[in-house]
Amino acid sequence: MKYNLASLFAGLIFGFGLIISGMANPEKVLGFLDIAGLWDPSLALVMAGAIIVGVVAFAVARRRTLSFLGFSMKIPTSTHIDKRLIVGGLSFGVGWGIAGFCWTGTGGLGRR
Repeated sequence: MKYNLASLFAGLIFGFGLIISGMANPEKVLGFLDIAGLWDPSLALVMAGAIIVGVVAFAVARRRTLSFLGFSMKIPTSTHIDKRLIVGGLSFGVGWGIAGFCWTGTGGLGRR
């Protein structure tokens, strides 16, 4: 039960972050992708912030053997870049660009 509640809480925080940052706003996303026109670089700052948070979180996680909920830590160890990884990343990026909003794949945020 605590795993489900923690997952719900993490998903809500992530969703609120997408909304607050503007990544759920199609006009904002398309403005970011319009490099030749009226480019809006603000989402680059959002991405940079997310990378910083991820780097810190993984640094902390590597030092731990148990999660905050008491589960064993399962950090990916593979550094191999394969076809599935590239195709998945490209699919997400192209879909994000065409649709103009961020879809998390687990319910996601749609257009309003």
